[in-house]
Amino acid sequence: MVHSLISDSSLLTSTVGLRQSLEQLYAERPLYPFDSGQEIELLPDDIWIVARGIVQLGTLYDTGDESLLGLACSSSPFGLPLTSIRPYQAIALTHIDLIKVTLDEIQASTALTHSLFPHLSRRLAQSEAMAAMAGYRRVEDRLKHLLVLLSQEIGQVTEAGVRLNIRLTHQQLANAIGTTRVTITRLLSLLRQERWLTIDRQRHILLLKSCYGANFWGEKVGKRLGSI
Repeated sequence: MVHSLISDSSLLTSTVGLRQSLEQLYAERPLYPFDSGQEIELLPDDIWIVARGIVQLGTLYDTGDESLLGLACSSSPFGLPLTSIRPYQAIALTHIDLIKVTLDEIQASTALTHSLFPHLSRRLAQSEAMAAMAGYRRVEDRLKHLLVLLSQEIGQVTEAGVRLNIRLTHQQLANAIGTTRVTITRLLSLLRQERWLTIDRQRHILLLKSCYGANFWGEKVGKRLGSI
């Protein structure tokens, strides 16, 4: 059974609150645009907030291998003050616009601190969910866990299932769960045969309703479908 990480209604409320706080406090501040694939500079006292788009967060091992640590989506904060992992990388997965704030500015604004808290909690839940993948011995189970998590973070609900809004490469998926690109290619083919997922015309992964279970789809995802 798949469990939702967040409440859609609470997330919507907190997202609106954060945007309003940012507009009021930093109305004259510029948006920082980055193109897909561009690395974002991270400084010790700066926190970025995603205004639009999706950011890939990761690290590099001594071997040179990369690991996906999470995704920062709309209104999500990220930056060196929010992690102890070094090295720490942030790369634009799509075209993005970011807002920059500092720790001092956040500490000086009660409204901004309160608005950011739900999104920090969401990032924590995402990190714990990704860490839980290590508990699955079978690579197939780790891949399923990752794809469902991604569908909750960056998914678009359709009549058939949930479509991932970005195209992750087989290598990125492999890095996230500690396996090889060849294994990911084989498992995705297997899951397509099992009708657990499919690939649409734009080469985006579409998780089919059957992978969620009837109860979850009706109670959780179905509500989002009814709102679009």
